[in-house]
Amino acid sequence: MKIGVNVPNFGPGTDPAALLTWARTVEGLGFDLLMVSDHVAITPDVAVRYPGPFYEPFTALAWLAAHTERVRLGTTVLIAPYRHPLLTARMAANLDALSGHRLVLGVGIGWAQQEFAALDVPFEQRGRLTDEHLRRLRTAWADTADYGTRRIPLWVGGNSDAGLRRAVRLGDAWHPLRPTTPWLCEAAPRLRAYAEEQALPVPAFAPRIALRLTPGPVSGPQRLAGEGSIEQISADLARLRLLGADTVVLDPYHGDPEQTRDPGPAFEALAAVAELPHLRAAFDPAPTRTEQPS
Repeated sequence: MKIGVNVPNFGPGTDPAALLTWARTVEGLGFDLLMVSDHVAITPDVAVRYPGPFYEPFTALAWLAAHTERVRLGTTVLIAPYRHPLLTARMAANLDALSGHRLVLGVGIGWAQQEFAALDVPFEQRGRLTDEHLRRLRTAWADTADYGTRRIPLWVGGNSDAGLRRAVRLGDAWHPLRPTTPWLCEAAPRLRAYAEEQALPVPAFAPRIALRLTPGPVSGPQRLAGEGSIEQISADLARLRLLGADTVVLDPYHGDPEQTRDPGPAFEALAAVAELPHLRAAFDPAPTRTEQPS
């Protein structure tokens, strides 16, 4: 099981130096994947949680690709209806090639109604538009003479039944966002059931969970996976491994933009996770782009 990190690419404390510090910390601690989020128009409904400056994901990841060697780079999640699918196909394929084939493209349908309106995209049709977008991505990438032969992993975000079904039909992995552990334990069998229902392969399981390290345990049914003492976080990761998770993305941002001014607590939590004994095998250094496996 690989472990990734959702890095804030927005907020009052975020600038190129901060992004570079995040990237070097994530890669230096041995994490496998660095992901960023997506917004285009920072409308009031977006700005409450994700204010500017907001670094557009393809631009930010292309820059970070030049400053990293090993860590994979991805989106959690790119809002598919915001861009023409051929633009997404081109930008993703170029970024994948320029980064040494390290891209993971997570996509979602979006939620910010004011942002949809600012972009002249019909909010009520976002599910249909996302399905069409994913199909057209696959069609474009089938032209390997133009886009290359590497299959870019497509992770489909969404916690609804429609999201699970979309992941089965159109994705390489299902990427649920910030759930509770009991909910994941219930949803993982549903993913398999939907795949059987449609006579399709079961996609990989790659959840994004919270990362909020507390001095003592957190109790209650609303405790998010990845929230609580280091023992609780360790147990959550072990449970996800048993559920078949291929990759788990840790999300240390909890909705307060002021967090972006001081990443110290997040770095401490990431370091604590990196030291968990049962994860050490996943953190063995992998070959860089210029090295050959022994």
